[in-house]
Amino acid sequence: MTPARLRRERRTMAAMIDLYCCEKHGCCHGPGRSCGPCGELLAYALARLSHCPFGRHKPTCSRCPIHCYRPEWRERVREVMRFAGPRLLLHRPLLALTHLLDGLRPKNP
Repeated sequence: MTPARLRRERRTMAAMIDLYCCEKHGCCHGPGRSCGPCGELLAYALARLSHCPFGRHKPTCSRCPIHCYRPEWRERVREVMRFAGPRLLLHRPLLALTHLLDGLRPKNP
């Protein structure tokens, strides 16, 4: 079974990409129905998340010592997070707050 923390990370990433896609590309088709490039980004991010070596002790990506995204994908994710992160507080406040709290957790060795 997938730990709750990783499931929440997946939901957070999907919510951020959906919000970004809706606002930037006008593809407001509903959760998980982003445009082609945003759908590819979500698939890539979820694949990376499922292969995270930290498992249930995974830090937030900004605090992670391993950069598992390829540079071009990392830049795309940064762009999405910069745009959608602050807006997520309005659209999905509980998800945004738990993501912020996860970022405050001490790093596991």
